[in-house]
Amino acid sequence: MSRKQKKQNRKKQGGEKKVYPVPDRNYKSSLFTMLFSDKKELLGLYNAVSGKQYKDPGALSVNTLENAIYMAIKNDLSFVIDSRLSLYEHQSTYSPNLPLRMLLYLADLYADLTKNENLYGRKKVMLPPPQFIIFYNGEEKQPDRRILKLSDLYEVEEEEYKLELEAVMLNINAGHNPELFRACKTLADYAEYTASIRRYAAKMPIEEAVERTITECIREGILEEFLRKYRAEAKRMSIYVYDQARHIRQERE
Repeated sequence: MSRKQKKQNRKKQGGEKKVYPVPDRNYKSSLFTMLFSDKKELLGLYNAVSGKQYKDPGALSVNTLENAIYMAIKNDLSFVIDSRLSLYEHQSTYSPNLPLRMLLYLADLYADLTKNENLYGRKKVMLPPPQFIIFYNGEEKQPDRRILKLSDLYEVEEEEYKLELEAVMLNINAGHNPELFRACKTLADYAEYTASIRRYAAKMPIEEAVERTITECIREGILEEFLRKYRAEAKRMSIYVYDQARHIRQERE
């Protein structure tokens, strides 16, 4: 049997595999972003957040920014489904400036969506209404759900704001938002993975904590397929995110 035939047989036996994009080494991606860059996983997360029951991942049109003009980084995840635009951000540290960042991302996304439209014409240029979700898993205590507003950043208080943006921040640490975790197993696995790293990092170097967590998660079926395939990338990103969050926390202290 030829090598090509063996490969085809393995594909048939293993069934369809999830395809996760390998992160750009020049961009400090996060494990969360890489996990949910798979359309099937992203649709499951959207259904869990919105209460919808979409089945076809092809209904998602992903338009994540590759290089946002103002921030010189890409936003985490953005996509259109059912003529609605969703912007998802993952945060391991809390920042009250997230609504402003979301506004800048939105401006770039709308610019891209309307680049072939006549913005000076008499015909309306229709836009997908946006939704802003922040998935927070930092160590600073936060409620299960919190609304962050752009108006909280204005220097002057007004009776009515002409420009408002509301972002919903969901706490995805273990022990929070159990209904959300029941609706999305991958998100629940991610929360357990993060919690395990923190437990071990309290008593051993972060490199050892991440390695031990990955080994145990694979054995226990937590993010198993993903971690087997992208073990080195997962380890690198997890160490980076943990060190970054620790540095920010120390700077604040």
